[in-house]
Amino acid sequence: MSTLSPHVKAVRSLYRRSLKLALDWAVQRSLWRGQAVYIRTLFDANKTITDPRHQRILFNETEKLLQKWKHPDPYRPPTAPGGSKYERNLAAPDLPPPSREFVKRL
Repeated sequence: MSTLSPHVKAVRSLYRRSLKLALDWAVQRSLWRGQAVYIRTLFDANKTITDPRHQRILFNETEKLLQKWKHPDPYRPPTAPGGSKYERNLAAPDLPPPSREFVKRL
């Protein structure tokens, strides 16, 4: 299996973060889908650029946009860490049975 170049990993990270940021602002998938398609067209429009300097400029501009549009209260799935239901109903811990001495004292 071949390894991915750092540039490909960085672009994938930017793309994923862009999609997640769009989902923070439009939680309903029907609204988000149109934004996701638009984000994809923006990334596809620049995929043929091979000049490293121009790639770095685009990367920095995208990073700035992600920081600018960062949501103050990002969406978290309810059961994920930071979600409203995270660890709400934890299972009881598995404890060993009480010792005979303890039972006799009761």
